[in-house]
Amino acid sequence: MSAKVHKRSVYLDANATTRVDPLVLEAMLPFYGGDFGNPSSPHALGAPAKAAIARARAALGALIGAEEGEIVFTSGGTEANNTAILSALATADGRDEIVTSAVEHPAVLALAAHLARERGVTVRVIPVDGKGRLDIEAYKAALGPKTAIASIMWANNETGAIFPIEELADLAHEAGALFHSDAVQAVGRLPLRVSAAGVDFLSLSAHKLHGPKGVGALYVRKGAPFSPLMRGGRQERGRRAGTENVPGIVGLGAAASLAAWHLFADGERVRGLRDRLEAGILARFPEAQVLGDTGNRLANTSLIAFADIDAEALISLLAKAGIAASGGAACASGMAEPSHVLKAMRLPARLLFGAVRFSFSRDSDEADVERALEVLPEVMEKLSAPPPLRQTVPAARPAEPLTEEA
Repeated sequence: MSAKVHKRSVYLDANATTRVDPLVLEAMLPFYGGDFGNPSSPHALGAPAKAAIARARAALGALIGAEEGEIVFTSGGTEANNTAILSALATADGRDEIVTSAVEHPAVLALAAHLARERGVTVRVIPVDGKGRLDIEAYKAALGPKTAIASIMWANNETGAIFPIEELADLAHEAGALFHSDAVQAVGRLPLRVSAAGVDFLSLSAHKLHGPKGVGALYVRKGAPFSPLMRGGRQERGRRAGTENVPGIVGLGAAASLAAWHLFADGERVRGLRDRLEAGILARFPEAQVLGDTGNRLANTSLIAFADIDAEALISLLAKAGIAASGGAACASGMAEPSHVLKAMRLPARLLFGAVRFSFSRDSDEADVERALEVLPEVMEKLSAPPPLRQTVPAARPAEPLTEEA
């Protein structure tokens, strides 16, 4: 009897990255070919690239509610985060403290740790509760006359928890500080209006919304003090030196236009897929728990802890069965280590190592959910099965000397 072959692969890791939309790729391709010119060139070959960047800036501004002049294109979310925080420190008069949360992306936390270690910057890290919600009173208490910037993500990449950005920005401004939000997971998934939210800086990345990798943007509020991270030429109105990644920027603009078009309808559809997966998992595994602020999270994100299960092993078995998901645990030096987000939430030990994140995109469909629910019991049975008994092997006879023919 032939082995059963699973031909359908299921991608449930959209918070890591998304597939480039075919329409985005189509928009990008001319700028690798006939329209290859440098947008800073004064001749005819530079004009199409310059015009394409302007269109992309307008499309992204429309998606997040920003003016075109408030958008600085970057290499991605990490560069945007670094630029915002370092800019605030460089322009703050006598202020040398950062306020951030315990569940930020490493692009913020690693920079903050570096600044504390190398430059003596005071970093005040705000805790979260068991659902991943920010301690607002601790945040208020941390803000003060020395705070240069508060940096709080719009939505968490592991739990999907959404933070009260407008309130947090207001509190930062009352203390005389600037406010930055890493919105990499939120842009294209939530209806954002940066001017209404009151943020000074906002980071985003194209590859989370069906755009290309290696390109992103930083929103800089008009009038906000700013110091460039990249210095050299006058690109991006002197705010980010270096020849622009024209195909990538065009791709980000196209992805932003598509995200605006799909935002509401796809959000509800994806929410339904997520809820269906969660209901199916909880029905099959009653001891599993959906983690995070389930009443206030991204529609596409589900972080589920399987009690007394090794998430790393589960994810590996899922991958072998064609199901792409990710874990709340990262592997460091060969040892399974719970993520900083799960640690900050102070989960009980039997759940801490068993968290698996399933994250959907507009490519996801009902067949993906059904396939995941079909595969999960199979792989969980393997994880819970006792190890095979070691058989007694008779002693081997001494090997005979090899002949020349052997």
